[in-house]
Order: sequence, then C-alpha cells, then structure tokens
Amino acid sequence: MDCVAGSSLFPLHRCKTIHLVRHAQGIHNVEGDKNYNAYINPDYFDAHLTPLGWQQVDNLRKHVRDSGLINTIDLVIASPMMRTLQTAVGVFGGEGYTDKTDVLPLMVANAGNSYRAAISSLNSPPVVAVELCREHLGVHPCDRRRSVSEYQFLFPAVDFSLLDSDEDTWWKANIRETKEELAARGLKFLNWYELVIIRNF
Repeated sequence: MDCVAGSSLFPLHRCKTIHLVRHAQGIHNVEGDKNYNAYINPDYFDAHLTPLGWQQVDNLRKHVRDSGLINTIDLVIASPMMRTLQTAVGVFGGEGYTDKTDVLPLMVANAGNSYRAAISSLNSPPVVAVELCREHLGVHPCDRRRSVSEYQFLFPAVDFSLLDSDEDTWWKANIRETKEELAARGLKFLNWYELVIIRNF
C-alpha cells in the first residue's frame, strides 16, 4: 500500500495525542542523584517537589498556556504520588482559587509542604489518578504512596476512583520491581488508555 504524506489509519479528528510529562524535581532526586543509597531514606516517603521542582512546574505551565496547548487538553492522567500530583495540578490547574467559589480546589494550600496557594479546578481539564502510571514500586520509601483518604483531602478535585484500595498495596518493603515488570505495567497502562480513547469516539 502506498503511503501519502499526512495519511493515517484513522482521520485526524478521530485520533488523540498523548503528551508524556515527567514529574518535576522531588526532594528524593536531589540526594539520590549524588548517592543512590539515599533513596532508602524514610524521610523521602512519597517525596514532594523541591523549590526548583516548583519552578520547573511554573515554567511548563507558562509554556502550556503561551503555546495554547492548554486549550487542547481533554484529560490529565497522573500517578497517585505527591510529586506527580503536584506537577499535574501545578501545570494544568486553573487560576486564582478562592474559598468563595463553589468548586473544589485541585490542590489545597501548602499540600505536601509546597508553600503554594490553593490551585483552582476552574477551567482546567479533569485530573485522574491511575496506579499503572507509577514509575517504580518497592523498597524505596519515595515510591510508596499515601492513602487515598489523605490525597482526597490534599487534592479534593482530583479523581481517585480508579485506585483499588485506600492504602498502598502495590508497594513492598523488600521487593523491588524488575525492569521487565516495569515494562509490562507500562504496556498495561497503554492498553487501558487505549480503551479510554476508544470510548471517547
């Protein structure tokens, strides 16, 4: 079959574009980059963003808005980890949250030691937490998530309904996920997302 430039299996209006964004710098990244053994430190449990991480969030937020990309985002899918949720709502959240509005904030003020104001859910795409998006599982406390109950308080407008349990049952203290298991989990997520895309048509 001859391919013509710009042709595809489906018409463009029936296709979705997926943008992959890594979380901004977390507190565990700073010491972990110097010494890998630092990732074992229990102080890095569900690591939050550093001040530099928040600056990275602000820079990406500005780019997403200045480029008009924010107007094309239908859904934000994030792993249920503090640093990832902070990145997601910081980049894609709405402007100017006040307690006087009738909508829930995407993030309450100072969530995860952020020293940041609350982030509005007004005029922002929905944010959904999905376990399959988690980068790594096991051994390192920075890769262990909080309970859904805690997250719902800190990120009230984020949808946590796809998480199987309140507590983190995926993380194991003595077993680190292999690269093969990590790759298989990534494929499961892509298959899950493909089903979501198909339902959107």
